Amino acid sequence: MAARRYYVSATAITMLIMMLMMSISNGITTQELTNNEPMETEGRQDGLSDVDCSGYTFEDLFDYNFALFNIDIGADWATAGMTATAFVNGSNSATVRENLDGLFEGAPGGANGWISTDEREAVREIGPMCIEDMETRLGLREGVPHRTDSGVDWNDMEFVEEGIALDEVDLVAPNHPEERSCTNFGANPDCKEIPVYATDDLQISLFVKNGESNNMRFDQLPNKGVSDFTLALNVTNMTNAELVLTFPALQGLRIADYSMEDDGVALVEGQDYTAPLEEFLPDGKLRIYQDVDYDKADWPVGRNLFIDFTTTEPESNDIPQWTNAKPNNNSIIPLMTGSEYLTVTAEELSDWATDSNGWNLNCVFTENGWSSRQDETGNLLVSSPSGATSSTATCSVSDPFGAVAEETLDFTFGQPFTATAAINDGENIDFTVTPSGLVAEMTVSAHAHQENIMGSMRSSMASNQPITIALPMDGLKPGNVMVMGTASANNMMNFAYMLDFGLEKESLPPTVSLRMSFDGKNATWDASGLQFTLKGTVSDPDGEAVTLALQLCGSSATDFTKVGINWEIDVSIATCVLQEISTYDVKITATDESGVESTLEINVKDPNAQEDSNSGSSTGDSSSSDEGSALPSVSMLATVSVALLGAALMRREEE
Repeated sequence: MAARRYYVSATAITMLIMMLMMSISNGITTQELTNNEPMETEGRQDGLSDVDCSGYTFEDLFDYNFALFNIDIGADWATAGMTATAFVNGSNSATVRENLDGLFEGAPGGANGWISTDEREAVREIGPMCIEDMETRLGLREGVPHRTDSGVDWNDMEFVEEGIALDEVDLVAPNHPEERSCTNFGANPDCKEIPVYATDDLQISLFVKNGESNNMRFDQLPNKGVSDFTLALNVTNMTNAELVLTFPALQGLRIADYSMEDDGVALVEGQDYTAPLEEFLPDGKLRIYQDVDYDKADWPVGRNLFIDFTTTEPESNDIPQWTNAKPNNNSIIPLMTGSEYLTVTAEELSDWATDSNGWNLNCVFTENGWSSRQDETGNLLVSSPSGATSSTATCSVSDPFGAVAEETLDFTFGQPFTATAAINDGENIDFTVTPSGLVAEMTVSAHAHQENIMGSMRSSMASNQPITIALPMDGLKPGNVMVMGTASANNMMNFAYMLDFGLEKESLPPTVSLRMSFDGKNATWDASGLQFTLKGTVSDPDGEAVTLALQLCGSSATDFTKVGINWEIDVSIATCVLQEISTYDVKITATDESGVESTLEINVKDPNAQEDSNSGSSTGDSSSSDEGSALPSVSMLATVSVALLGAALMRREEE
């Protein structure tokens, strides 16, 4: 009893130690992520709860080969959203990995010469804290053009932590030859790490966090861009980068002047730097493109870019003009009413007019509740109230500086038909079209549509009465099916539509059948009498892949050989013999990708049992010791074979 008490005590102590170790490990992890009390260590924090990156820039931490920065100035002229992607290759990759590893100095696994998946996750979680401390190096200032030596207080943009999200690609390079499990105390069980000197390419991305509207802010410009202002950007150490800035829609906003300076000395355009490019977007926004390439050999020279903006009318400006590609006056432009609808694509609309600075289509509708706009890419979007049928509108084209084409055009916007759809027979969609009276007669073409799969096209004429078109679903997969097509009529632009009626194509069950042997039997036995072969065909009317499974005597097998629609499988009766089962009822289940099943049940007769029965009926006086037995006598060798086959079958079942 004393020995037993000692045993129980030892077990309890062991379990207690394990629980303490687990709690310590969990406590470290929790503390790293939740502790908000900073512990300074030469400008960096001692844990993962906070990181001090004051004085750093994006380039200091991420030594990239090329970076793309997109900055969208908010309509409030007080916030902005930045997305940045840094492409890091070769030796720069090793530098970035080392920088990020050093970022977590004092934390488990930090600054140990290895970058781990735990650190990668930490970068995503606490990285925004670091980014918030960094300098954006971007500022705006209203008034006359400003430069470095003007002595002005620049309105600097600042990062907003809660709006920042970070991500990476291949920071911990997959399949690296030196990859290992993390060795630091408290590492996650699945943690992997590679040496920081790894030169595998990687990417770092910064973007606006989901659910947030911005990740930068600045003091609101008093006149919200209407008065002259200057944008300044410190581009020191920005090697091979592209800057894209988008400003809110503001009539007349344009670049007035620009310069780039090294320590206050102006550089030569075309020789030392490329000029910024401006693009007037169809939605009225102004977009600026600027390439930057700072040679690191020029360090510590400070380089600054200045771009002056104004809304004053340019000295010369061409007037937009309609082209011959425009629709005829009084043309009908079809759409679906009741919401905002993409009515004319940017590709088609761009051919209607021309202007060196870009242009915008402006339409004034006669009916209440109708309006139109162009999005950033140039698509024409028309909004209409629920239940509306059509409205006329007078449309003009204007450029970013307010110049308007002399000619205006009248268009009728409206819905040419309403429609319903239903699947009645499982094979076809009954697509019913009811004309709205927008046109006297039109040709309606439609097909069943499913992602990249299309059914056969069907067409019909429609005038003033509903028509129903049967759309075949041959070749479509089970699942959601939409109706796609076009409608055309005289004096009406072609109407391309995609309609979702919530239709679902049901999965039809697969077909599985057995192929009889030449002698008319359903199975072919081998010489041992312990195995038979089944053959057959299987197909699915929906074209889905089909899996097969066989059950016999409580065991299952899936090792079917399939070639096209043909299948074949060798079936052992070892399990049946071990259970003394002499009736071989085989069940084959065919299951398609949608989970719909079909079954095939087969009774396979033992040829030896049948032979014994026939012999007994013909002789009537047999004295054989096996008389009346349904199974042949089993020798010691056969018994061993059955056992081995049974073991193999059970092993296959486990697999």
